Amino acid sequence: MSRKPPPDIKVFQKWGTAEIEVVDPGLEKYLSVRPTLFPHSGGRHEHKRFRKSSLNIVERLVNNMMRPGRVGGKKTKAVGIVRNALEIVSLKTGKNPVEILVKAVENTAPAEDVTRIAYGGIVYPISIDISPLRRIDIALRFMTDGARQASFGNPKTIDECLAEEVVYAAARDNRSFAVRKRDEMERVALASR
Repeated sequence: MSRKPPPDIKVFQKWGTAEIEVVDPGLEKYLSVRPTLFPHSGGRHEHKRFRKSSLNIVERLVNNMMRPGRVGGKKTKAVGIVRNALEIVSLKTGKNPVEILVKAVENTAPAEDVTRIAYGGIVYPISIDISPLRRIDIALRFMTDGARQASFGNPKTIDECLAEEVVYAAARDNRSFAVRKRDEMERVALASR
């Protein structure tokens, strides 16, 4: 699954992904950094189980930006937002923004959640482990929700807010909405063990 990508293909024709490594061993198979020229697969992954794990992480971020709200269903607008956000991340950090995004996803992917078990008419909350694919989905959703909330009623554009969220999440800074949500989820799960 971890084949070496062709060296001449770069994300948005700017950032290479050949040297990016996923540090978290649980997410390694499910967090794809396979390069694509443009993050639009046309939904070819939709009808096969676990196929979205082969999508580039940038495209998955774009798809998450299309949630209801400002850019609901407008993929080209979402692509523009993510491209500008990655540009800003590159200017702020001086590093490859795709690498920063991968680090942010690793830092904000929660490992535990709480579910309810009914036993004898009594409902108990119990802690469960989260599958790697769902961990990535939750991390991306937290980051895009944080960017959306930060840009609402704020002179900053959503591009700047998404870039800020990704940079803070990569640094595991508590100013990141996604990091706070992950810590809250894991604290509740720890209490339910």
